[in-house]
Amino acid sequence: MSKDFRARAKLRPRGHLYEDFSVGQEFVHHWGRTIMESDTIAFSTLTLSFNPLYFNAEYARAHGHDSIVVNPLLVFNVVLGLSVEDCSEIGGPFVGLGKLTYHKPVFPGDTLYSRSRTIACRLSASNPANGIVTWHTEGRNQHDDPVLDFERSNLVRLRAPKG
Repeated sequence: MSKDFRARAKLRPRGHLYEDFSVGQEFVHHWGRTIMESDTIAFSTLTLSFNPLYFNAEYARAHGHDSIVVNPLLVFNVVLGLSVEDCSEIGGPFVGLGKLTYHKPVFPGDTLYSRSRTIACRLSASNPANGIVTWHTEGRNQHDDPVLDFERSNLVRLRAPKG
């Protein structure tokens, strides 16, 4: 037996191709992610988001919150990230994002979950080996309360492009 683990590794295809998607298709993305206080403080510091709501508990309490608020950009990134395996893991280029709405704040200790619905599929007019798929994704907390939702589109490779 080879001592090099790479020789024993098996390629496991991941993700979906254009033909795997259909309008109305629902994905409940697995796992979920609990956001810790250290996550939002580190993220806010690294992204230079110096809003005191994200790292100053006294300031957050003075503005009506029980504790610091999780940076909304981190909330977006976590919810988007949870959707990648089902929607865009094969790696087609990101086309765009729209209709991003934040519904309620997230606090350290909250767990986020993500689900998506395919809302549009079309062939690319400029790149015949690909299609464009659009999803509506929503993030919910551990109480099933919506925290944000958005639409995003990706270029997705066709299984068998013509010509």
